[in-house]
Amino acid sequence: MKNYLNFEKEIKDLDEELDRLKDPYNQGGISEVDTKKISKTEEEINYKLKSIYSNLDPWQTTMVARHEDRPKSKFFIDNLFNEFISLSGDRYYGEDKSVIAGFARFKNQSILVIGQEKGDDLDSRIERNFGMMRPEGYRKTIRLMELADRFKIPIVLFVDTPGAYPGVGAEERGQAEAIAKSIECCMNLKVPTIAIIIGEGGSGGAIALASSSKVLMLENAIYSVISPEGCATILWRDPKKMLDAAKAMKLSAKDLLELNVIDEIIKEPIGGAHRDKDLILKNVENSLSTSLDYFKSMSGEEVFNNRKNKFLKIGRNKGFVTNTADLSSLKVHRNEIFEILKKKKLFVPSLVILILLMLLIFL
Repeated sequence: MKNYLNFEKEIKDLDEELDRLKDPYNQGGISEVDTKKISKTEEEINYKLKSIYSNLDPWQTTMVARHEDRPKSKFFIDNLFNEFISLSGDRYYGEDKSVIAGFARFKNQSILVIGQEKGDDLDSRIERNFGMMRPEGYRKTIRLMELADRFKIPIVLFVDTPGAYPGVGAEERGQAEAIAKSIECCMNLKVPTIAIIIGEGGSGGAIALASSSKVLMLENAIYSVISPEGCATILWRDPKKMLDAAKAMKLSAKDLLELNVIDEIIKEPIGGAHRDKDLILKNVENSLSTSLDYFKSMSGEEVFNNRKNKFLKIGRNKGFVTNTADLSSLKVHRNEIFEILKKKKLFVPSLVILILLMLLIFL
């Protein structure tokens, strides 16, 4: 049974009509299949899908990203990788089933695969905690990422979560610390890390895994510091203003690419990734292969500096830094006026005068 979003009513009606046309055993008994009408209806469906999905607003994009039929991490892991060996436990507390992790092979190359998994039906969603990881989940990924780093194995991460689990037990076991340690681990790795946001990239729960060498994003996925409903509740105390919040947050792939927060948009089939899972699988495979090849000739130190420079450049395009080509050094550059004053031996007297002026003004 197909699931439809509230702005897809026309698509639903056309799909139902198409199913009736394809079924010769309809209410009137056995009848001849009208192939011309079927072709015309299919063309109309494609036209409607293209028209709707080329003009999605940010809130509609959020709904598509959350679509229950959307391919999940397990789907990509099962179909993109060979010889997958699942590994469990953080060696401190227990196993977190909201994250799948293990070693596999991708085109004869050893890979560590990590995927946040929401589940496909109600039972699996409850078991997977709707993709919301607990501290033990992050500690498991840290353990495995450090292991991959030791053996120089690239890491692929599938991000799909509303956010980290906010339960009392998770907070008592150090949720914030686990997320911070995961981000620190991701940034310190000497192996390439490719994060692919396939659905929701929510809050610190996503950033904990998406602090990667390259961040790829499906066309109708979202990536934000908070959900639109949460943002609307905080700013306007009205969760119904989620459209305004979604617009202001710049959470779509197109906006994030312009801001250099992500590196690439992976094209989706018309109507979303759930409409043609074979095509989205092929597109993800091609993008992943290209991204891994990009880092093949780099040393560990070059991979580390490439990742660091990538994050240091974010938000600096319109800032005061003139040369963002190499930001490996975190050295603070002094303001030019202070350098001039220092050269002319006027720095200390000028500083004293400035302090006296401030005292006169405020006292």
